[in-house]
Amino acid sequence: MPATPNRRTVAVVLLIPVVVTIALWAFAWPAARIAPRDLPVGIAGSAPAADRLQQQFEQHGDAFEIHRFDDGAAARTAVEDRVVYGAVVITPKGPQLLTASAASPVVAQLLREAVTTQAVAGSQVHVTDVVAAPAGDPRGSVLGASILPLAIAGVAAGSAVTMLRLRGGRAAGALIGVAALVGIAAAALTDSWLGAITGDWWTEAGALGLTVLAIGASVAGLAALIGPAGVGLGALLMVLLGNPFSGITSAPELLPQPLGAIGQVLPPGAGGSLLRSVAFFDGSAAGRAALTLGLWAAVGLTAVLVGGRRRTPAATAPTPGAPEPALAG
Repeated sequence: MPATPNRRTVAVVLLIPVVVTIALWAFAWPAARIAPRDLPVGIAGSAPAADRLQQQFEQHGDAFEIHRFDDGAAARTAVEDRVVYGAVVITPKGPQLLTASAASPVVAQLLREAVTTQAVAGSQVHVTDVVAAPAGDPRGSVLGASILPLAIAGVAAGSAVTMLRLRGGRAAGALIGVAALVGIAAAALTDSWLGAITGDWWTEAGALGLTVLAIGASVAGLAALIGPAGVGLGALLMVLLGNPFSGITSAPELLPQPLGAIGQVLPPGAGGSLLRSVAFFDGSAAGRAALTLGLWAAVGLTAVLVGGRRRTPAATAPTPGAPEPALAG
């Protein structure tokens, strides 16, 4: 039975506040609870001094996940490979802190404050930014702001494919084409113009495009399987949840758990991690994020193709009771 105007009015009045409440919870609560949770940090140096430093870190409960290294060179390599966000190296001249502001300016500042506070009175902590954020985006603001437009682009692509009733191969081709062009345009803006990312240009464009494809294919795939409601479900998942849970403006390990972990299995979070890896770390630790995006894109495109095959016969079948078309000749 079609909904009456009164029922539709009540639905609008109730639905919009619910969506706004979810959005406020998803964006505001994680931001208000930023704190380290199993944050990977390295310690290098002689056993007695390193053991004491580890005990100081462990006094913070589960805030830090400690990795031990034999020397400063191994610790530096671990920072460059994104194994840890930073490392403290015990030296005869005092502690040396290795950070990577390109991985997260927020974490780099947090580690600087934590190590300085724990240092012996009178000793000076020498800080080395092993992988520094680019001069064009020293606070990571541009990188942090880039994920939401990518999510919107993906949702828009999936919605357009659904509204235009593109099916099968045409729908998949449209999604791939949109993702490729958005990836190129986004790389041109963030790398060539703003200088906010500094890796291999085409690799960055590929990471950006794959993020859009994973989101767009997921939205279109949901719509192909369950109808137009799939667009709303996809938008809720990718924009209202995926974007704030991505940890791109801080770090996944700074978000309340399990939100940080959930964010990394959603395309916005995986896309942000992949972009950081290819833009600043020569692709280190990019495999998991690339695999996550690839799986979302593959499953979404498969749903689009399967949904198109299911609906095409129904759309072309003759209406019961309709006259048969006249045969020529």
